[in-house]
Amino acid sequence: MERVSVADLKSRLSHYLREVRAGRSFVVTSRDIPVATLGPFDLDDLDDLESIPADPSGEPLDAPVLGYPATDVDAVELLRRDRDDRDERLLQIALEAIEVRRHREAGSDQR
Repeated sequence: MERVSVADLKSRLSHYLREVRAGRSFVVTSRDIPVATLGPFDLDDLDDLESIPADPSGEPLDAPVLGYPATDVDAVELLRRDRDDRDERLLQIALEAIEVRRHREAGSDQR
């Protein structure tokens, strides 16, 4: 399966959706870590989807915060920390997925 980066997918989404409609599938990567697959949708999967009911109170979940923070904020440091945290979470997800696959393959080898 061909790999596509999140950045490339974002910039050329229409192209990749045409490719998917033609039957191709892609592994979506973020910083070379696989995070998703993009492929044709199986209409039989529609039965597995569940709708999420609206909040009956009609109240917004979170009110937007307006204005500036009361303290000085280093936006660059916040962005770096957020990116590092995201990379660490993606790595953990990838490692867990690899471990699950190994257990599945080990279980199928014993049969």
